[in-house]
Amino acid sequence: MSTAAQQALAIPATPASRWTAWAIPAADVAAIEVAFGLGLAVRWALAPWFIAGIGPDQFLGVAAGILLLPLINYQIGLYPGYMLGPVERLRRRTLATLTVFGGLVAWDNIVARGVFSRGVLLATLLFALVLPPLAETAVRAFLVRRGRWGVPVVILGAGATGRAIARTLRAEPQLGLRPIAFLDNQPDSWHAAPEEVPVLGPLALACDFEHRVEVAIIALADVGKHAGGALLQDLNFPRVIVIPDLEGIAGLWVTARDLGGCLGFEIKKNLMLRRNHALKRLMDRMIAFPLFVASLPVMALAAIWIKISSQGPVFYRQMREGLDGRHFAVWKLRTMHMDGDRILERWFDGHPDDRAHWLGHFKLERDPRVLPLIGTLLRRTSLDELPQLWSVLTGEMSLVGPRPLPDYHLDRFSREFRALRTRVLPGLTGLWQVSARSDGDLAMQEALDTFYIRNWSPWLDLYIVARTFAAVILARGAY
Repeated sequence: MSTAAQQALAIPATPASRWTAWAIPAADVAAIEVAFGLGLAVRWALAPWFIAGIGPDQFLGVAAGILLLPLINYQIGLYPGYMLGPVERLRRRTLATLTVFGGLVAWDNIVARGVFSRGVLLATLLFALVLPPLAETAVRAFLVRRGRWGVPVVILGAGATGRAIARTLRAEPQLGLRPIAFLDNQPDSWHAAPEEVPVLGPLALACDFEHRVEVAIIALADVGKHAGGALLQDLNFPRVIVIPDLEGIAGLWVTARDLGGCLGFEIKKNLMLRRNHALKRLMDRMIAFPLFVASLPVMALAAIWIKISSQGPVFYRQMREGLDGRHFAVWKLRTMHMDGDRILERWFDGHPDDRAHWLGHFKLERDPRVLPLIGTLLRRTSLDELPQLWSVLTGEMSLVGPRPLPDYHLDRFSREFRALRTRVLPGLTGLWQVSARSDGDLAMQEALDTFYIRNWSPWLDLYIVARTFAAVILARGAY
């Protein structure tokens, strides 16, 4: 074995122990049975409204039957789930859960003839859609913190594409791919360590890693066409990932197609399909209506507090660009003093560094315009956006999408990106809000909004909604 390979193999791999592989399945089993316990408790609590009583025969079969779910999850690759992003994990988990519970209902109707308690089944299903994903997320985060999550990866190609891959994998450890070395045929790159990953030598050293490294990533844009083809023939890694040079193309829903021996990629333009527009509007109304009703008492209390704190209207109205470039009224609970522009300019005169930050983010951590207490509270929790739930119900906005922005903000974007934004409804929340919120600059916002528009799916929307609740509860990144 070469000295370079020995250096790489000396880098600690995932210090996995026997229990690591069982951590997520064990959490799944526990969460599923907790979901059953809660479902049973709900059914018993609602017993006065049900004619039929339930005994052990009606619910013990449910407790046993739902244990099929971890077996299905194993078969669809959720254990351990390396290389699966959070949206894909959510999609697979939801479909598997619905399949198992649908199978139990079919078994009960066709074979068991009504033995199972349908009330217990339904209540358990509702909890099973939520608790196992939360348990999985918590366990994965714990394993990541302990350094026990993931498999070692060698990246073939240390150019711009390879470095970007390493940067992404290091920034998103939940993917379970830990880059330990680059290999590259450019001698001037050897012994460097871009993205804190060493470049250990030429591509010919790849065979030295095959018995320890499970995944090899080929950055074809950096390796070259002929060398890449030869590598694909010679590599004996259990998994080889090829990164094509398709920058700017949608990535979540690309499907490989064999066209008579030629490899092609089917890129689905999800938001251009009419049925997807209808599905998105249905999801918007189903989620936004109960949220709007529940938000009314919150908005009423906030309105009283705003009136006590400041003279002026409770709501703030601004015209913003929406679908097809049409402008519409965006409503918020007012969180600022009425003469905010004058206050801001006076602040910039004494704090020139804040002006530079404003021009890059259009946000200030210490914003002098914000009303004391109530304004800060509403902005940090994003509850000032609650009136926009009405815009979602009327169809002017979507629950998830690029945020409607003031013209002075939009003017800082490229013409192409502004045109792309107008192809979809603006959203109450979006990928930028749950990923970076106020900490993200204009370049990050453009990248995240572009990713969302090009990769839309109902699963991505559900993931962003779930992340939004977490961001609001933790008041993370907003000011």
